[in-house]
Amino acid sequence: MAPSTPLLTVRGSEGLYMVNGPPHFTESTVFPRESGKNCKVYTFSKDGTLFAWGNGEKVNIISVINKGLLHSFDLPKAVCLEFSPKNTVLATWQPYTTSKDGTAGIPNLQLYDVKTGTCLKSFIQKKTQNWCPSWSEDETLCARNVNNEVHFFENNNFNTIANKLHLQKINDFVLSPGPQPYKVAVYVPGSKGAPSFVRLYQYPNFAGPHAALANKSFFKADKVTMLWNKKATAVLVIASTDVDKTGASYYGEQTLHYIATNGESAVVQLPKNGPIYDVVWNSSSTEFCAVYGFMPAKATIFNLRCDPVFDFGTGPRNAAYYSPHGHILVLAGFGNLRGQMEVWDVKNYKLISKPVASDSTYFAWCPDGEHILTATCAPRLRVNNGYKIWHYTGSILHKYDVPSNAELWQVSWQPFLDGVFPAKTITYQAVPSEVPSEEPKVATAYRPPALRNKPITNSKLHEEEPPQNMKSQSGNDKPLSKTALKNQRKHEAKKAAKQKLKAIEQLKEQAATGKQLEKNQLEKIQKETALLQELEDLELGI
Repeated sequence: MAPSTPLLTVRGSEGLYMVNGPPHFTESTVFPRESGKNCKVYTFSKDGTLFAWGNGEKVNIISVINKGLLHSFDLPKAVCLEFSPKNTVLATWQPYTTSKDGTAGIPNLQLYDVKTGTCLKSFIQKKTQNWCPSWSEDETLCARNVNNEVHFFENNNFNTIANKLHLQKINDFVLSPGPQPYKVAVYVPGSKGAPSFVRLYQYPNFAGPHAALANKSFFKADKVTMLWNKKATAVLVIASTDVDKTGASYYGEQTLHYIATNGESAVVQLPKNGPIYDVVWNSSSTEFCAVYGFMPAKATIFNLRCDPVFDFGTGPRNAAYYSPHGHILVLAGFGNLRGQMEVWDVKNYKLISKPVASDSTYFAWCPDGEHILTATCAPRLRVNNGYKIWHYTGSILHKYDVPSNAELWQVSWQPFLDGVFPAKTITYQAVPSEVPSEEPKVATAYRPPALRNKPITNSKLHEEEPPQNMKSQSGNDKPLSKTALKNQRKHEAKKAAKQKLKAIEQLKEQAATGKQLEKNQLEKIQKETALLQELEDLELGI
């Protein structure tokens, strides 16, 4: 029997409720709607069979299959919930508080046995960041970062620390996915001239100078994001600085590193300067996609040698999402971009559709690999809240707009385990829909204040670069002419100047609201006149 379509869970000022997935979109009877504005958190188990939520009074667990209430815990302040991978434990977190006399607060991280409802262990966990313990997929291992070292527990016995990984000061760690042997990636920030580094270990081999499977050090890193591939053979590390000392970007500087468990490591050479917006692994574990560079951003797929496999050219994008089966890739521009999406068949590198989801703050693939969810949620945006269900061919199958006096806070799919939904052959023909397609609003191009009263020249500020398979085929790769090279440099200079002017505009707005600016930010504002002159000269072709 084929599985039913995943449910959709909706949380907002109208309450907490579930909606049946395509093709019905009716309210589900699995979960009776809980009205009111007090629901702060919900979560599904990894296989989607259990559902837990906090309503401001209690945290409840129900079985999605037989709709029965399993447990109810008195946790009125719980704001974070998570099930362990095999549904053995429910972890709950409440904000940590100390008493008025300064004495230590009570433990605020609880681990409950899902079968019996008893509390297995309580911990003090002050920060929300990385609040939840990390389990291996078979739950033989569970790990927490405690006072800059990683504590390991085995078989959900939380009364005994089975192992510790201690380095100078471990800031973050990530357990590998998949089966044993388990590996762990740890990040130690640099200090006193020493570089930051990421190391990979295989549990429980932590002792000795040669215990690490791999090591990668770098100087430019105030924080890192570590991403394991599904087969646990390699980690991608996005290293970020808070400030770009070259002045090229107001948003700091990022570099992308590749570290394999066989000891190999490399810096991923990105062909365009600028921020790294997103990096995602394909579920095949053999390739990854990076979205990077000053707008319009580039998107490129790389192999495990960190060589470019396919270049998608440039476009208004800052995010990438592989489908669960890995054969479709969505490139999208959300947040301060207009919500344009490109849906690609990445086996044949063929564009499937180009839908537009304006004002979206959230995107998620349905576990069936066919449907997409986009949503506009508060508090990120407090107007036009609602969600849409799309088919990847670009058709809107269902749309819900929240009433003007209400807000949508969260919406998500019910998860399913890998392999439940088989991969289907990709179709390029838009599927039929009764929901009318929407024409996106056309926004006027940004012009700096000093140029707004001057005539608009015909030269394009952003020369969009097409995907590599759509570039004109000249038969032979001739080097660029002097004129072409000059024009290319001019376009790059325009892009950089525009980016800096935008950053200066933002800084001036902050100063106008009374915010105290740093010395380097004040110096950046002083460069505005010179940048405007430079941009004007470029526009006039001087």
